[in-house]
Amino acid sequence: MIMGAGHGTRMAPLTDDKPKPLVRFMGKPLIDHALARLGAAGVDEVVVNVHAHADLLEAHLKRLSAPKIVISDEREELLDTGGGVKKARSLLGDDPIMTFNSDSVWIEGRRPTLTRMMEAWDPEHMDALLMIASATNTIGEVRRGDFTMEPDGRLVRREEQTVAPFMFAGVQIVNPTLFDEGPDGPFSTNLIWDKAIERGRLFGLRMEATWMHVGTPGDLADAERFLRDL
Repeated sequence: MIMGAGHGTRMAPLTDDKPKPLVRFMGKPLIDHALARLGAAGVDEVVVNVHAHADLLEAHLKRLSAPKIVISDEREELLDTGGGVKKARSLLGDDPIMTFNSDSVWIEGRRPTLTRMMEAWDPEHMDALLMIASATNTIGEVRRGDFTMEPDGRLVRREEQTVAPFMFAGVQIVNPTLFDEGPDGPFSTNLIWDKAIERGRLFGLRMEATWMHVGTPGDLADAERFLRDL
């Protein structure tokens, strides 16, 4: 599932007349980069949720031949990341899924990151496996980081007033049935992660790649400049 809903407020003014997934990065819309990653990993069906400028995003997706795309419509109410997955549950089924933020882009390492994630996924021990970037190997704003990581890959939240070395890089493999536990209406995936942490079942896979955090027009420009200078 590509998370394509949202207002893209931090990306304004580029999102004044288009949804964030259609903001162009290195000559093509951000969502096309995400779809290319998923296609290369063997994914042949993708759910995309829509809200802001939904008609524009749907029209763009209809022009694509692969993978198969199914729309989860959030025009009436924006449901946040967790609520968006819960609304799409009938489209996703009960098997593990991958969720992918439409603005998550990276320079690949030795082996494809999504392939490494699928190989590392262990449903016996994991509720969710997050793609994790090191703050020292990230282009763009890193703030204070999100997590620390145990030697076995278990994730622990950054404590208040501290700095953590790892950031969620926008992609996860997760058991979608967990979202059934969430409230009706909007809620964040953080609610699912907190419950997984309590059970010792939230894990991370550290990227070999360079992640580009393109949350603002400035971050986008920095990432494009970095790529041109390689």
